[in-house]
Amino acid sequence: MIRVDQAGEFGAARIYAGQLAVMGARHPDAAEIERMRRQEQRHLETFDRLMVERGVRPTLLSPFWDAAGFALGAATALMGPRAAMACTAAVETEIDRHYAEQEDALGTQDPELSGHISQFRAEELEHKETAIAHGAEDAPGYPVLSRVIRAGCRAAIAVAKRV
Repeated sequence: MIRVDQAGEFGAARIYAGQLAVMGARHPDAAEIERMRRQEQRHLETFDRLMVERGVRPTLLSPFWDAAGFALGAATALMGPRAAMACTAAVETEIDRHYAEQEDALGTQDPELSGHISQFRAEELEHKETAIAHGAEDAPGYPVLSRVIRAGCRAAIAVAKRV
């Protein structure tokens, strides 16, 4: 569970890094994207710490998530700010579902991990709401873009559970 979550937070931070690399610091959405990136970085640092404390090995695919996350962020930013926000909305939709499943699976057996997941889930939902408020659903081809990104997230979660 921790390995999958760490990989996801790493990928999310890289998506935002790719978006910021294309959009630049002066873009009107840059401050929001940077704020969300910092939250993802904090989530990542928490899972990094838990991995060390609990002896959990990282996914072997970190180099792939690094490149794929950055590329997805950059590609959607190149499509325009609404597409970048559509990417965030799609990713956070799947992360919300994933974290909800983990909360159900954990129940009360690991209060520390459950607490982090609950807090991070709330922050991810706020990212989704921010993305929608910034025009995610108005992105060209939004339904298709969202479906493709969501499918990619589900595949990444499934792979990270095994590798």
